[in-house]
Amino acid sequence: MRRFYLVFTGMLALALLSGCGKNPKPTYKDTAFTSAARHKATMRCYTVKGKTYHPTFVEVGQKMKGIASWYGPNFHGKYTSNGERYNMYAKTAAHKTWPMDTMVKVTNLDNGKSTVVRINDRGPFVKGRIIDCSYAAGKELGLDRSGIANVEIEVVGFAGKVEKTSRPKHTAQKSRTHQKVLLKNFGIQLAAFSSYERAKRAQRAYAKQYRHKGMNVIIRKFSKRNGRPIYRVWLMGFDTEAAARDFRKCQGLKGPIVRN
Repeated sequence: MRRFYLVFTGMLALALLSGCGKNPKPTYKDTAFTSAARHKATMRCYTVKGKTYHPTFVEVGQKMKGIASWYGPNFHGKYTSNGERYNMYAKTAAHKTWPMDTMVKVTNLDNGKSTVVRINDRGPFVKGRIIDCSYAAGKELGLDRSGIANVEIEVVGFAGKVEKTSRPKHTAQKSRTHQKVLLKNFGIQLAAFSSYERAKRAQRAYAKQYRHKGMNVIIRKFSKRNGRPIYRVWLMGFDTEAAARDFRKCQGLKGPIVRN
């Protein structure tokens, strides 16, 4: 099975040195598997084979459908994107954008089998494929026989731990705060309106667009020289002006950098 993860060294260099941008600074913490510094590096956008990928924050219950594949002996013992050595007998997986150590339930829609894996790598870089499972996880799903399968994947936890699904909703939200982004002073202007109602509609639309990146969309009221108000819609959550500029470039935004 052809492995695209042999590009790891180049990918990591892109992420650490010349990535096309980065998400706002999150409250990263060390886990039993991944250091805070490596978490930060793997959440920067990166380009592989001419295509740019934008890692994003996720929430418990978030789902995705697509094709799963698996990888095994040819990569056993090599480094994964979070810095650990790949173990084909551990239940791990690669995902192009979800954070390292996110716990994911993978369900094979072709045979009904399921398993839970921990994200510790980036990929698969094949059109249509959304997750690449380790040999052990793939065997539980039946991928060792079929090679690929239609699957649904669902976020079930973070930091290598599966969250309980029976707790109250407000408790679940509180337990996920480590995935949120700290609000900082720098931001990007997304739009400006003379009508407050139009600004509110834009705010709701942008908040939905960027909700999984953990950012905050706000409205700031200013006055023109003629005394009439103007309502500016800002995307906030950057700790430095450079971070805001990098993110603006990565996302293809055009508005000016602002400071709250």
